[in-house]
Amino acid sequence: MTRTTKIHGLMLASAMTTLALMQPAMAVEAQTFVDRIAAVYKLGGYDIAFGPATLDGDTVTVDGATVTVAGMEGEPWKIDTELTFTGVADADDGGFTAEAMTVPDIDTEFSQDPVGRLTLTDISATDIYLPPEDKINTTALLEAVGSLTTGPLKITRNGADFLAIDAIEAVNEFTYDAEDALENIASTFSVSGIWADLTAMAAEDPQAGPVIEALGLQQIKGDINQSMTWGMKDGHLVVDQFLFDFADVGAIDFKADISGFTPAVLDKISALESASADATSEEAQAQQMMVGMELLQALTLTGSSIRYDDAGLAPKLLDMFAAQSGTDRAQFVEGLKAMAPQLIGQAGVKELTDLVVPAVNAFLDDPQSIEIAVKPASPTTLLVLSAAAANPAGLISAVGLAVNANQPAAE
Repeated sequence: MTRTTKIHGLMLASAMTTLALMQPAMAVEAQTFVDRIAAVYKLGGYDIAFGPATLDGDTVTVDGATVTVAGMEGEPWKIDTELTFTGVADADDGGFTAEAMTVPDIDTEFSQDPVGRLTLTDISATDIYLPPEDKINTTALLEAVGSLTTGPLKITRNGADFLAIDAIEAVNEFTYDAEDALENIASTFSVSGIWADLTAMAAEDPQAGPVIEALGLQQIKGDINQSMTWGMKDGHLVVDQFLFDFADVGAIDFKADISGFTPAVLDKISALESASADATSEEAQAQQMMVGMELLQALTLTGSSIRYDDAGLAPKLLDMFAAQSGTDRAQFVEGLKAMAPQLIGQAGVKELTDLVVPAVNAFLDDPQSIEIAVKPASPTTLLVLSAAAANPAGLISAVGLAVNANQPAAE
């Protein structure tokens, strides 16, 4: 019996000693993990200072953070709550992975007069990847997070609902080549169930009030949706949709098809932005110009468009401006149509006037939709297009500029 007790005592002492020796290592690993996050996001212009980090099993808990965004003035953004990373593990390549990061629900006041309160729930990021320290680059930043989602967001002013959002969701799907290098990203982004009540603002602002009432914007509802694909090797970026759609107001949709937008080009853009702050010498300015020319040569435009579909806002705007001018809408529209050739003609490009004026007139007569699109006959580098800008009429032809009103959206 004595011998058994001694053996158990030795085992317990050994275990306690091992645990004590492991604690500093575990703390170092937790700190290494958050330091790696800071290093990755520094490439994106975010300077993150994390609070103390601790490791418990495969969970890293961080006591808040302070975030400073490059180029933005003002106080740093302070996160005064715990950040919890679950499913943290070493990656095969020497980096880290984490299944998810969660943040406690937010409920905070942010102003005094009027009193503003913000609540935001169910905040999480999933499929987190952090590369080894010697492989931190732009590609690593792009594949750092698989999804970022939140539940409902609500903002009140003096206790009254002011702004609400049902959910925010950003999802990235990554595909890899045979060498396990990032090949493609398919991304979607949505802000769903946007609702805002502007009646309080209308009551408080003598100038904004009549405009909000005339345009029927006391309450607005809508959604924002974006989808895109991006190939890393050739930099083929296709924005299928970037849509702002609000009921009884209208929808604006942006689309683009560009090639050559590779991670290497992103690195050059970042370097160019960094150099801009110190570009005082002639040598620095010349270097800046050279990099700018390289970027123009690297990027190729296949097509792009921006389209507005009216859902009631344009007629109300015309009625409001007509009333302010002391006339009716029909007379006001005829006045605008008479002015349009003169205003556009100030550019001194007859081809532009001939292109734009008919579309503007058609939209003013019957505000349904208006679209501006560029589509060169064949994909063309931005360098070639910038050279063509010396002859504006030639540029219109080079980019395949089209302006259409009240036409069905292209498939």
